Amino acid sequence: MRPSRRQADELRTVTLDRGVVKYAEGSCFVKFGDTHVLVTATLEDRLPPWLKGQARGWVTAEYGMLPRATNERTRREASAGKQGGRTLEIQRLIGRSLRAVVDLPALGERQITVDCDVIQADGGTRTAAITGGWVALSDCINWMKARDMLRGDPLRDHVAAISCGVHKGVAVLDLDYAEDSEADTDANFVMTGAGNLVEVQATAEKVPFSEEQLSALLALARKGIGKLVDLQKLAVM
Repeated sequence: MRPSRRQADELRTVTLDRGVVKYAEGSCFVKFGDTHVLVTATLEDRLPPWLKGQARGWVTAEYGMLPRATNERTRREASAGKQGGRTLEIQRLIGRSLRAVVDLPALGERQITVDCDVIQADGGTRTAAITGGWVALSDCINWMKARDMLRGDPLRDHVAAISCGVHKGVAVLDLDYAEDSEADTDANFVMTGAGNLVEVQATAEKVPFSEEQLSALLALARKGIGKLVDLQKLAVM
């Protein structure tokens, strides 16, 4: 039995509440169980200098965790004067994941910045941020369409993410912190609505995992991401 008493292939309770921030072009408050992330999407008529004149846009992301998102207070990275390696890794992952389903030339020479602020962390913050990030991005693009700023639809597909792992010898879906901290194998999968892989992160925390176990984790991820994509569709209806 899992610590949360869920079945091996059972997600935590997931909610995607869109349009929660008044001033942002797109926003979503995403909950994966006790992991809560506020995501906003901001449209700007500017690009990184290296992209100017290339007739395409850009989607990027920033990620941060509030001081009491965890059991003990975490010092704000701003007060330390720099972002940590984990933060940089996660925000780059979020940006890559969202760009995988965006037709950048169709955006025009504009940038959309997706900000992901972790309000409460109980495992899977990066996967929640990607899943909610797509909803905020979709809202932002619809905001642009309503103002005739786009000729076509830059959003080519859904993208969502989920964690999987091997806990006490069993492959399980959507790990919370209690499982993640004890897992033999920890993996994150990012996939499109069409079922194609965007990124796979898998690490043996204690003992190496087999190809059969990796296949089992992938099968769980496909099932979980299918459910997340269905929730995204409901959220943006």
